[in-house]
Amino acid sequence: MRIIVLADTHIPRVADDLPVEVYNAIKESDMLIHAGDFVESDFYERLKALKTIKAVCGNMDDHKLRQELNQKEIIEAGGYKIGLIHGYGAPINLMKTVRGEFGDIDAIIFGHSHRAINTVNEGVLFFNPGSPTDKIFTDSNSYGILDVTSNGIKSNIIKI
Repeated sequence: MRIIVLADTHIPRVADDLPVEVYNAIKESDMLIHAGDFVESDFYERLKALKTIKAVCGNMDDHKLRQELNQKEIIEAGGYKIGLIHGYGAPINLMKTVRGEFGDIDAIIFGHSHRAINTVNEGVLFFNPGSPTDKIFTDSNSYGILDVTSNGIKSNIIKI
């Protein structure tokens, strides 16, 4: 199962739309996960029309999204439990903060910092795809790909 992972898209505030490369990746995937900060519900609806989507709201999302989406979710994919949360607080402690939101879990997908993270800590994959539209805290835009198989979760950050 191939999962495209997005966060911090901030459409239409930061950009009018996603890069074409990201749309092409979504079309080739089995599922889309978004870790919040769509900003406007219209963009969420556009993504939802393209692919099965699992998503949470972020701190910058409009009222309609906050009503429709939870702040955190646990997704089952290929027998693995994946925590999904936007994140909050200072970026320096973000991994510790999001870890505290979940119990027994195989991976945690989060956003908030706009910085890509792909690391395993104490047996848990911490995966932040960065932002495909905003480079405020980093030098490149990015998104993520998770390939989930019976042998594990292979995670990649794709720089745009």
